[in-house]
Amino acid sequence: MRPSERLDYSPISERPHRTLPDGKKVAVWVIVNIEEWKDDEPMPRTVLTPPAGGVPTPDVPNWCWHEYGNRVGFWRLLKVLDAHGIPVVLAVNGSAVATYPAISNAALERGWEFMGHGYGQKNMQKVPNEREDIRRTTEAIRAVTGKDPRGWLGPGLTETWETPEILVENGYEYVCDWVLDDEPVELRTETTPLTSIPYTQECNDVAMMLIQHHPAREYLQRATDQYNQLAEDAEESARVMALVVHPYIMAAPHRLTYFDQALTHIRNDERSVFMTGEQILDWHRATAPLPAMVGSGD
Repeated sequence: MRPSERLDYSPISERPHRTLPDGKKVAVWVIVNIEEWKDDEPMPRTVLTPPAGGVPTPDVPNWCWHEYGNRVGFWRLLKVLDAHGIPVVLAVNGSAVATYPAISNAALERGWEFMGHGYGQKNMQKVPNEREDIRRTTEAIRAVTGKDPRGWLGPGLTETWETPEILVENGYEYVCDWVLDDEPVELRTETTPLTSIPYTQECNDVAMMLIQHHPAREYLQRATDQYNQLAEDAEESARVMALVVHPYIMAAPHRLTYFDQALTHIRNDERSVFMTGEQILDWHRATAPLPAMVGSGD
C-alpha cells in the first residue's frame, strides 16, 4: 500500500475524548537511541567534512565522534535518567545489543523497554533483505530480554512499501516512523492493524543539533514550549509527546544540562506522566478498541 492508503484522514478536533490514567493530560516518553556504526562503511552522519571531499573509508574522526556516545556519553546520560527516575525506551540496533553489552545490561537492570531499531544503522530501503533484518533484530533483543520487542523505529524513520506487513509478521504491535499525529493511530496492513505511536522529528537532537545547527539550549526551549502547548491542547483530549536523544549528541558535555532541565520542567507539571511505548500502546488499546482496518479498506 501507499502510505496514504494505510490510514484515513481524521481531524483531531472530531475524535472522542481520551483520558490518561489518574487524570493526567500528556503522556511523555523518552527514547534513547543506541546504534552501531560499521567502521568499514560510510558513516550515517558526519560532524567533520573530509578536507578533500568524498566519502573516505575508514572515516576515523566521524566513527570516533559517534563511538564516544556509547563509551562515555551514555553513562553521563544514565545518571540524569536515574536521577529523574522515569521509564525509558531503548531504541537499539540489533547488532548493538551484543556489541555494547554493558549498555544492554544497564537498560535491562532498570527495566527499560527495548525497541527494534534495525539490525544496523542503515536505511531500510538499502537493507539487502528487510525481512531478515527485522527478524535478526527481533532475535537479538529477545536473546537479552527474554521477550520479543513490541515496538519498532526504522533507522532514520525509513520504511519500504512492505515494512508494516513485515513488522506484523514478526509480532510487532507499534511503530514510530509515522510522525503525523499527537495521538496513537492505527495503520492498515494486509492482516493485523499496526499502531503508530507519536514520535518526533522536532524534539529530536539529530534535527536540532546536526541538521539545523542550533545551540544546545534549543533542546530545552523547544521541549518546554512543545510540552506547554500539548498540555494546553490536552484539556480537550490526552496527548502524547516524545523526547528523543542520542548519546553521541545530547550527552555531549555541553548539551546534557539542557535535556536535564527539560525533564525537570515536565516532571514538575502535574499534568504529565512518563510512560514507555508499550505502556502507551496498552492504554491506547484498552481505551480505543481497534477499528476494522484489515486490508486496504476498499
